[in-house]
Amino acid sequence: MTAAEMAPAAPAPRPRWRNPGAWHLRTTFIAATMVLLATICTVVGAVSYTAVKISLDGQVNTALAAAAHRAAAFGGQSGGISVRPNPLDARGTGVGTLTARLSPTGTVLSAGILAVGSGQPQLTSADAKILSALATDPGAAARDGFVDKDLSIGEYRLAAVQLSSGDVIVTGLPLLEQNNTLAALARTIVVVSAAGLLALGLVGTLIIRRTLRPLEELSAVATKVAGLPLDAGEVALAERVPARGANPDTEVGKVGHALNGMLDNVANALTARQASETRVRRFVADASHELRTPLTAIRGYTELMRADAELSEDSGRSLERVEQHSARMAQLVEDLLLLARLDEGRAPQWAATDVTELVVETVADAAVAAPSHRWELDLGEEPIVATADPEQLRTLLLNLVGNAHKHTPPGTTVAVSLSTADDGMVLLSVADNGPGIPAAFQSQAFDRFAQADSARTQTAPSTGLGLSIVQAIAAAHGARVSLASRPGSTCFTVALPARP
Repeated sequence: MTAAEMAPAAPAPRPRWRNPGAWHLRTTFIAATMVLLATICTVVGAVSYTAVKISLDGQVNTALAAAAHRAAAFGGQSGGISVRPNPLDARGTGVGTLTARLSPTGTVLSAGILAVGSGQPQLTSADAKILSALATDPGAAARDGFVDKDLSIGEYRLAAVQLSSGDVIVTGLPLLEQNNTLAALARTIVVVSAAGLLALGLVGTLIIRRTLRPLEELSAVATKVAGLPLDAGEVALAERVPARGANPDTEVGKVGHALNGMLDNVANALTARQASETRVRRFVADASHELRTPLTAIRGYTELMRADAELSEDSGRSLERVEQHSARMAQLVEDLLLLARLDEGRAPQWAATDVTELVVETVADAAVAAPSHRWELDLGEEPIVATADPEQLRTLLLNLVGNAHKHTPPGTTVAVSLSTADDGMVLLSVADNGPGIPAAFQSQAFDRFAQADSARTQTAPSTGLGLSIVQAIAAAHGARVSLASRPGSTCFTVALPARP
């Protein structure tokens, strides 16, 4: 078990109603829909605009063709060149119509625009050049039919007709009304499309949000369950998908219904596991209690025999072995009983505990019990007090110190230090310069009955439960236990909260 696994699990954050996954799915779907609808609106708008433009162009071309025919017929009534009628005087000429008579060389003989009232727009010299270009090459207008030109009075569509006399009659109609109509149509398409997309986006968001709400509830339940510590202890797996999200008649409801069935199955399995663990703990506790009596009797009879009987050398040696093994078994029973109590989740007896005093006493006892080791103590200037169970904390210290001298050869230096971290945690470390713990075994160091005798010389009997007890006591106090070991250096560190 690694240090990270030994640390108490942090409480899982409560998932928000706006689940990130469902929000991303909803946003993606709405964005794709909006892009598709925007594309459709653009295509429809472009087609509509083009259709209207073609229709308006056709109307203008028809009107211009009729106006050009009337102007040519009126302007060509005189066969000579002395009298040239002004095409603007032709019957049926509409307001805004431009007519011009030009000589074969491009000279403007007459030109004007029919207007209402006395004010008549005048053509500039630049306009005359544009008209002259049509007169010098009337075939261009004939081939193209009509040509659009920007004049000083606005954009006009022009048509040139060459008379039999050689003169050229140019007729034009203004495109202002057509352009205004197309501009208004474009604005209408943009405004209507934008308003439609906005309304559709809002309505679609409401519909999609309502549709995906069961998925958000399902995701929230799955997130809660994923954050539960299901590996050990009694777990109340009460989370379920609400009934509206577990309707098997819908596609999403089928998933919620299946998830509820899976959670029911997991809850039953956890209940069965908890019942099995409770029976095992009860058996261990009961067996430990029952074993205490015969072990006490064995130790009492051996002490009585040693006191009253004259034993041979072999009998004395055998009796000594019996005493050693009964003592070791008694320690094993006590350790098992302590673990059983800790596994039951019995709360520590909280009290203000002078950790410094506990460390000093524990190291002093260890120095007497293991004089072959060198003991070093590193304490702060001020006593460190923490809220803890003093007896359990003493047991933790005894097991860490005992582990250091039991599994290291004589002459090993064991350094015990106590300090306070910046975050208020009480840091207790037990380090030695022994042979170290193999890297492959470090993940199992806190397992029950785990021993690495091949790597650390065992000089005293061990139950293999010491580090398991350390871990259980630390977990009961909300502390973290870490191990760092390499050849020549092994250090166990306990980070104990000053307040539970």
